[in-house]
Amino acid sequence: MAELRNFLGNRIRAIRHAKGLTQQNLADLSGLDYRYIGAIERGERNFSINTLEKVLVALKVSLHDVAYFSIEQSEEESVRWEAIDQFIANTEGLTVEQIEILRRVNQEVMRAFK
Repeated sequence: MAELRNFLGNRIRAIRHAKGLTQQNLADLSGLDYRYIGAIERGERNFSINTLEKVLVALKVSLHDVAYFSIEQSEEESVRWEAIDQFIANTEGLTVEQIEILRRVNQEVMRAFK
């Protein structure tokens, strides 16, 4: 079970970083202690479903956003998911039209790489 705990802690850290939050920011938003947040991210603490829910609500993400890919992944996959987390964080608060513009810009950038 430590593997799953470490995986979730790493994902929480990655999403927190993508959103530009410190451990203290996340602690304040979730009502948890910043040291506890650090222990969760490092996989040092068993945490309850209630605690996970507090963290997810504070990060404004779903369980699916945290655990939607394989525990075992390559460095390339890790970098790809980090970019996806960053993109998702950057779209918070945007309108549907603004997100659609970003998608079109992304498509143009990808065409330039080919």
